[in-house]
Amino acid sequence: MNRATNGVENEAPARPRRSAASAKSGGEDRYRPGRRRTSAEPLSASWKPATPAQLDQDARQAREARRERSRVRKVTKAYGWRVYALPILVVITALVLFNTVHEGPQQATNAASESSGGDSGPAEQPAAPVNLNIPTAPLPDGTAFTQSGTGTYHVVPLAKDGTSGKKVGNGTKFYHYTVEVENGIDPSSYTGDDAWAGTVEGILSSPQSWIGTGKVALQRVDASYPDPDFRVSLTTPDTAKRADVCGFDIPFPTSCYTKSFDHRVIINLARWVRGALAFGSDMVTYRQYAINHEVGHALGNGHVGCQENGALAPVMMQQTFGVNNDYVAQLNSVDQYNRNAVQADHKVCKPNAWPVLNLGDTAPRG
Repeated sequence: MNRATNGVENEAPARPRRSAASAKSGGEDRYRPGRRRTSAEPLSASWKPATPAQLDQDARQAREARRERSRVRKVTKAYGWRVYALPILVVITALVLFNTVHEGPQQATNAASESSGGDSGPAEQPAAPVNLNIPTAPLPDGTAFTQSGTGTYHVVPLAKDGTSGKKVGNGTKFYHYTVEVENGIDPSSYTGDDAWAGTVEGILSSPQSWIGTGKVALQRVDASYPDPDFRVSLTTPDTAKRADVCGFDIPFPTSCYTKSFDHRVIINLARWVRGALAFGSDMVTYRQYAINHEVGHALGNGHVGCQENGALAPVMMQQTFGVNNDYVAQLNSVDQYNRNAVQADHKVCKPNAWPVLNLGDTAPRG
């Protein structure tokens, strides 16, 4: 049987009757906030209607969520699986860049030179042996020279009197070259631009040089020529040993030819000023050799060793370090491109500067 007390239904049979005041008071108090409900009281819920501002905010958030889902669906539909692949590629790229920065660049190996024999770009270099027994390889004592330049060059102009810049040789392969000097070199160490350029052109114009083989023709040009075949460049030791020039796999001052650095025939200033121990005090012959050897690389010639004991050395032998095959073979052990160029067969030659040994011999030596 249900009883109504002040308009509130209560299912509690066999309960003692309370006074009207008590019933009224209890009926009002049990719905006050924070009032603990008794076992006979029904559950109550608080209802606070949202304000117009809250409704407007909820509507805006719902519209934005729908727009975002629509954009995602459009991108996914347009690009498909690439949407999911892109974050993975970004992570992989970041890892590769991180490893590259922390491992550092690999050392570059240049074109054919007294320190290498093939232009193959960056490559890992073997460590140089600790005990190289090459008494003729170190730089001789002598005149001071500029250790570091700017790494940039200027072309020495042709003589105004018309005595330079003439074509020499009748070979079918015709090469144009410039004569250049690295900026920042003290001119007193090489007697100036004109003297240097005149010496280079004079050597390459000799019938005993490469034109004497009958295979090539040469012509010196100035800065106005758009793309010379090679650039004979006087270069400081610090620039020469850069990894992108001659490198530093051989621990002695060296010249080289590097195709990747504007086809430069690098003539090391230290060697031009002081020469090589194998040549003694004969600086004229050494300079002739240095030009012919490195230009020989620009013309496509590689290294060779002493062919006959006691004979004149081939111009493409690495005579800067010595004319003894046993010495040159030691250097080959640290140069991955020349390891088989020379055998340690005890042959010793005499220094020689020229590809053509006499005017009746047109066969290139080296």
